[in-house]
Amino acid sequence: MSLAFIDFITYVLFGLKALAIVLASLMFLLGLDDLFIDLCYWIRKLVRRFRIYDKHERADEKRLFEVPEKPLAIMVPAWNEVGVVGEMARLAASTIDYENYQIFVGTYPNDPQTQADVDAVCLHYPNVHKVICARPGPTSKADCLNNIIDAILRFQDDARIEFAGFILHDAEDVISPMELRLFNYLLPNKDMIQIPVYPYAPEWKGFTAGHYVDEFAENHGKDVIVREALTGQVPSAGVGTCFSRRAISALLEEGDGIAFDVQSLTEDYDIGFRLKQKGMKCIFARYSVTDPALALKHDWRLGMSRHVSQVICVREHFPRDWHHAIRQKSRWIVGIVFQGTSSLGWSRTAALNYFLWRDRRGLFAYLLSFLVNLLLLVLLAMWLVTVIAPDAWRFMSILSDSQLLTALLWLNGVLLINRLFQRGWFVTRYYGLFEGLLSAPRMMWSNFVNFFANLRALRQVMELGDARRVAWDKTTHEFPALGSPRRTPLGQRLIEKGYISEQQLQQAITSPVRRRLGR
Repeated sequence: MSLAFIDFITYVLFGLKALAIVLASLMFLLGLDDLFIDLCYWIRKLVRRFRIYDKHERADEKRLFEVPEKPLAIMVPAWNEVGVVGEMARLAASTIDYENYQIFVGTYPNDPQTQADVDAVCLHYPNVHKVICARPGPTSKADCLNNIIDAILRFQDDARIEFAGFILHDAEDVISPMELRLFNYLLPNKDMIQIPVYPYAPEWKGFTAGHYVDEFAENHGKDVIVREALTGQVPSAGVGTCFSRRAISALLEEGDGIAFDVQSLTEDYDIGFRLKQKGMKCIFARYSVTDPALALKHDWRLGMSRHVSQVICVREHFPRDWHHAIRQKSRWIVGIVFQGTSSLGWSRTAALNYFLWRDRRGLFAYLLSFLVNLLLLVLLAMWLVTVIAPDAWRFMSILSDSQLLTALLWLNGVLLINRLFQRGWFVTRYYGLFEGLLSAPRMMWSNFVNFFANLRALRQVMELGDARRVAWDKTTHEFPALGSPRRTPLGQRLIEKGYISEQQLQQAITSPVRRRLGR
């Protein structure tokens, strides 16, 4: 081995040591950032445990039934959703434990197949309505929602009613039977209500879809709760979001008749801040029911919490393959990091700025995690060389002879163990112990997905020169293969109990006079 080559390797190792110190320092700062959120959550949980839940009973579904039903509108944008939106609307219309609501599905004039899918549902369910957007698709989700709101306003004038809540859902969502009762209970005192989102867990080897499970379980189980407690601001998830009539009216007035920003790729995220700036009341509602029949079907697994697993939430499938996941996440990054920074800027409130930083730190944090993983692979390769070829030339380890690096590695190790515990805990409480254990290896996979999604987002913005010029990139949706509704329809139950006859049931269903069947 020549002296020049030995000198080269020595300089490389010296550079790797300096890089390791820088990376370890930055990872430590990010770890402290996450630790702060963890401490806030658990301290808050302990305080509420001994000061609130010891003195008052937990709220359950009983109080939701006590509030008279207010008119609610569900908005579902749909472009190229054949076989998805029809099943979603059909399942929602047949299982939601609420009567005074309408579903408006936004379609496009150049998408006749999706229109036919919606028409088939409209024939059987009179509270499902098809909306045809003014422009051919695909435009953007925000544009489709604006067309739906226009149709809702016309429906109100024709029917002479006023909707108390406007609920946002996607075509692949599975809606909880008690969701509308929860929104009805909180309206009109709250202007934006967000409920948790829990993705369907894939098979164990589906790490791409599985990393969504981990991220949403921790984010909607802990992070958003802390955010609401410290700032009073709640970001919309784009699904399971209810806007009050006052909120929609304010947005329409501000936008001169246009509620959602058509150039925003994350109109849901943007709108949460706009409502906060207007002094509106936003809430993240984690509300559990005690009756399993009123919760979304959820198989019991070891480690699950009955209280957590029966929370009123939205469930859906997320992308299973690498390409679609990167496309979806890059859209989120462009909308939240680039467009959000440009349009929203920063707040005058320190606490809200802190969470804005957390929203936008991904562009930096995932690059850092990727470099750390690469450095780890280099160190493992060097260690394998010493194991396979013990007589080979040996260099001093870059991890030795540096008290600073050693201390940082120990501290980061402790923070990593805490990070794995936090994520595993929140995944386990809803999905069970097996999924909680899988969250550890999936964490590294999520770093790679998020890193390449950041690269794609950065490339799109640099190529176009303006984040607001990036086109809406639709995600392919999949509706869960669910069985028929578990509950017997009300009409059949009334017949079984002898209250009405089959003929009376048919007359009630086909009568042009709308009234509650139970009466």
